[in-house]
Amino acid sequence: MFNKMTLRDYVLKGKKVLLRVDYNVPLNSNLKITNDRRIRESIPTIQYLLDQQAQIIICSHLGRPEGKVMPEFSLAPVAERLRELIKKPVILTNDVADTDTFKFVRSMKDGDIVMMENLRFDPGEESNDPDFVRRLASVGEIYCDDAFGAMHREHASVVGVAKVMPSCVGLLAEKELKTFDKILNDPAKPFVVLVGGSKVKDKIDLIDNLLDKADTIMIGGAMAYTFLRAKGYNLGKSLVEKDKIPMAKQILEKAEKLGTRFLLPVDHVATTEFSFAAESMVVSTDKFPRSLMGLDIGPKTLAIYKRFVSRAKTVFWNGPMGVFEFQKFAKGTNEIAKAMAKSPYMTIVGGGDTISAVEGLELQDKIKFISTGGGASLRLMEGKSLPGVEAVQDKFD
Repeated sequence: MFNKMTLRDYVLKGKKVLLRVDYNVPLNSNLKITNDRRIRESIPTIQYLLDQQAQIIICSHLGRPEGKVMPEFSLAPVAERLRELIKKPVILTNDVADTDTFKFVRSMKDGDIVMMENLRFDPGEESNDPDFVRRLASVGEIYCDDAFGAMHREHASVVGVAKVMPSCVGLLAEKELKTFDKILNDPAKPFVVLVGGSKVKDKIDLIDNLLDKADTIMIGGAMAYTFLRAKGYNLGKSLVEKDKIPMAKQILEKAEKLGTRFLLPVDHVATTEFSFAAESMVVSTDKFPRSLMGLDIGPKTLAIYKRFVSRAKTVFWNGPMGVFEFQKFAKGTNEIAKAMAKSPYMTIVGGGDTISAVEGLELQDKIKFISTGGGASLRLMEGKSLPGVEAVQDKFD
């Protein structure tokens, strides 16, 4: 049950609020933002703080500068985009919780917004250094974590400051946490899970945790070949994690014992080489040529999977069904995205590649919930806690 302090639990007028957001957005070679979704998702929290006449000090990381000041990882493009979206001044400081930051923070008035430079310019961020935590905490009076996408990291701005000052979660983080709490503990049934991607080892904990919660689990992507090999099928040159076959067998046995429907591809779009230009053909699981490799689910599998998606009251999808970067092998992923978009029920998408596929088709507004945190959402669905959530004050303290 969600029981963390939220922004609504504090009187915010005149308070300096240290707001941790996730502005780790993609930039092109010209340092222009190519996808501003994470910035836009933070706007409701910022607007709430403005309405409450708080003084807002924003902090975020961007990229991996590894504790060094690197101009290509400056938050300047982010600050500019935020100004455009909220139509208010946003002051970007030249440092992280240091002289320039404190100069602007001291002169703040209600409704002002200051953004510190990239947290990862300071090595104390990723090491959760106590001195850096102290400096960060001295910037504000209340800490608000709205960076769901970073809540799985034990960094200074995520865990350190939450433990040493009054803390809460923002509106975006609250929405994310309540959504995952609902689908893990009280999903509308039938509950269908789609898991794809290349490696079993990356999703094994997710699948294991959902076996007793989902009615149906459907596997796609290269990881399907390890499960099929565990069932004794020969799969030509398809990617198989041989060391994970015993683990796949355990999952299949557990699913059978629990009575969970566990579906694997019955056919595949296959080719002779991993190339966008390679000729493709459809082959069945039980008659897989030695010379081919599977790069997408086939039409029969797609029809089965879409039927289960259309009948489900809750669908969670993480991981593409094939090599969707190559157009010839994108149909499985694209058609699942379209089926999700047509559903009137609860549809949830997590994971960077899956979200990219949905956004590439411009279907993001037709999916009920798209998580802003790939690593954080995966960890929650694995049944694990998030350090950033654990650090925030409980409502009943």
